[in-house]
Amino acid sequence: MPEAAAKAISIYLLFAIGFKGGVSVADHGIDATLGLSLLAGILLSAVLPLIAYVLLNVLTSLSRLDVAAVAAHYGSISIVTFVAATSALESSGIASEGYMVAVAMEAPAILSTLWLISRGSTDARMDAGLWREILLNGSIVLLVGAFFIGWATGDEGLKEIAPFIVSPFKGVLCLFLLDMGLVAGRGLRGRNGILRPGILAFGVLMPLIGSTLGLGAGLLLGLITGGALFMVLSASASYIAVPATMRVALPEANPSIYLTLSLGVTFPFNLTVGIPLYVAVASAVTGS
Repeated sequence: MPEAAAKAISIYLLFAIGFKGGVSVADHGIDATLGLSLLAGILLSAVLPLIAYVLLNVLTSLSRLDVAAVAAHYGSISIVTFVAATSALESSGIASEGYMVAVAMEAPAILSTLWLISRGSTDARMDAGLWREILLNGSIVLLVGAFFIGWATGDEGLKEIAPFIVSPFKGVLCLFLLDMGLVAGRGLRGRNGILRPGILAFGVLMPLIGSTLGLGAGLLLGLITGGALFMVLSASASYIAVPATMRVALPEANPSIYLTLSLGVTFPFNLTVGIPLYVAVASAVTGS
C-alpha cells in the first residue's frame, strides 16, 4: 500500500474514533464514572511500564536503555487495537463505553519510563523537543481534537457526517489492518535474530498482565461487560506515538527491538487471540 494512502487511512481512523468517542461523552454526560475512568487510565498508564520494566529484566538480557524503551510502549495504547475492539463489540451486539477513547493516555507511560531511566543517568532528555513530542504528537492532537469536536456537536454533528465516518468505517479498518499485517510481517522476516524466547514470551505475557489489571479496574468502576475496552487499552502497545518520542528521548535504544515487539508480536497477538479472549473473560466474569 502506498505510504500516502496508509497515512490517509490512519488520519481517517483517528478522526472517526475520536469524533464518535466525543459524541458518546456528550450522550453520557460528565459524571463520576467518567472521571474515575480517566483517573484509572492515567494510573494504569503510569504503572504498566514499571511492571514491563521488571518483567523484561527477568526474561531478557537487554540493555537498560532498550528495556526502558520497550517498557514505554506497554503503558501507551494502540489506537488501532482499540478501534478493532470497538468494531468487534459492535459486530457482536455487545454494548461498550464509547467515551473510553478519552482514556487514551500516552504521556504518563512515557514520563514513567523516563523517570526509570533517569535515575542516576543523563541518557533521558527532558527538553522542549521531548515535551513537544509527548504533548503535541500528531496522532494525539488529531484524536483529542476530533474528540472535542464530537463532544461539542453531539448527535446532530454525527448525523451530518455519518455517511463519512460510520458507513465506510469497517471497510477502511480492514484495509488498514491489512497494511499493518504486511508491515509486521516484513519486520518479523527481517529481524529474526531479535526474537529470542524471552522477548517473545514478554510480547505475549505483558498484554495478559495488562488486561488483567484492566479487568480489575473495569469491575471496580462498574463498566459494561466488566470494562472489556479497558482490558484492551491496558493490553495494547503503542507503535505510532511512543516510537517517535523514544527517538528523541532515548536515541541510543534499538528501534528494531521495540518496534518488532509492539508491532510484530503484541499487535497481531491482540488482534487474533487477545480481543476475543478479553471479551470472553469480561463477559464470563460479569455474567453478561
